[in-house]
Amino acid sequence: MSIETFMGRKRDEYDPPVRGDRITGERYYSREWMKAEWDHLWQKVWHVGGMLNDLLEPGDYVVHNFMRESVVMIRQDDGSIRAFFNSCLHRGNRLVWSEIGGADLITCSYHGWKWGKDGVLVHAQDADDFPGGNPCGKARLVEIACDTWGGFVWYNMDRDAKPLAEWLAPLPEQLAGYQMESMRRVLHVSCEVPCNWKIIRDNFNESYHLPTLHPELADIIDDDHLDTSFEMYPSGHNRMVQKGCQPSGRLDLPDAVEPALAEVLAAWELDAEQFAGRAREARKALQQAKRELGKVRGYKHHDTMTDSQLTDYYHYTLWPNLTVTMSPDGFQILRSEPHPTDPEKCIFDHWYIMPEVPGRTEVVTPVGTVPYDHAEKEVVVYGTKTLGYVADQDMSIAVGQQQGLHSRGYAGGLLTNQEKRIQRFHELLNDALGVPRG
Repeated sequence: MSIETFMGRKRDEYDPPVRGDRITGERYYSREWMKAEWDHLWQKVWHVGGMLNDLLEPGDYVVHNFMRESVVMIRQDDGSIRAFFNSCLHRGNRLVWSEIGGADLITCSYHGWKWGKDGVLVHAQDADDFPGGNPCGKARLVEIACDTWGGFVWYNMDRDAKPLAEWLAPLPEQLAGYQMESMRRVLHVSCEVPCNWKIIRDNFNESYHLPTLHPELADIIDDDHLDTSFEMYPSGHNRMVQKGCQPSGRLDLPDAVEPALAEVLAAWELDAEQFAGRAREARKALQQAKRELGKVRGYKHHDTMTDSQLTDYYHYTLWPNLTVTMSPDGFQILRSEPHPTDPEKCIFDHWYIMPEVPGRTEVVTPVGTVPYDHAEKEVVVYGTKTLGYVADQDMSIAVGQQQGLHSRGYAGGLLTNQEKRIQRFHELLNDALGVPRG
């Protein structure tokens, strides 16, 4: 069914009931909650470990550090990728410290033990001095579930986890047209933010805040909830679709097209003056222009995208802590992970991933114009440098919310219908942690 068919109204299968569990304040600052999440949540879900295009040759690896755990994912000689806990079996020393690299062997810096790409021990000092005999060829790093999708390598610490494709459903089918696996990460920013990871999740699970925090977006994104599609899937993942390249339905249309929309129209050889007083008609005209000009300009990904995807914003919040926002010519990864030791802090990652277009050497990202090239990771100290102009606005309120949630005046949240995805998120969390309902 086309997105146009159900935009602005709910479908029963995508609108499951919620119980109305109280969203208590202590879940945002309690160390007991933090421990319960580690024990019952984080060890059982799929995590994005890194980009597939960092794993081109056998021996190439990426490392993802999560709380106090670390996982290394390595390209094998047969082209497959395997994931191991990043800890030497000898005395527990962390093996790999760089987040991206490549080597035929992984060497422990403590006693020089060497591990093959397949996790098998190939060298140990004084190998004959072990009571059980030479461990080489026998000892193996602890392997965990690993798979790929969307240009990413994923891992799961639970060896009995359901397959990644099943866990992701229905995203692989819905997003196939974007050709995500062919794109390149051009922005890679990471920051420790003084708020619990769930505050950022709550923010990305609703659009109610857009008119207040992001009013400038109303000129080019229709943030009216009456014309927005909200969907909640059995997997726990959510989707919100907002019409792009048209003003918000909350606004009275001005006589002239606002500059942000006029700039997009001009980029696709459309005259903004033709849409004076009827700016909401520009969306369809842009879709047609992109169909006609995209192929000539080398935008090959347009061929497999729907008309809606050429202009609209498909915002996915994956259970439990990953946001994927698909825009017409690229997508964002917005991830919040718990701090290793402090429940009132989190690690926020912002990636921007864009398709290759012949001849294009620069691209516009949420932090401005950058080279179209593989982005090196930049660790930002909160408040000293931008995380992206919209992300900065979101984080500014998250920090204040962390303080307010300690108040005895906060009794558990009074939510609108359009914030239902927040309610469901916390009820899924309660169920995962075994918290009594109600």
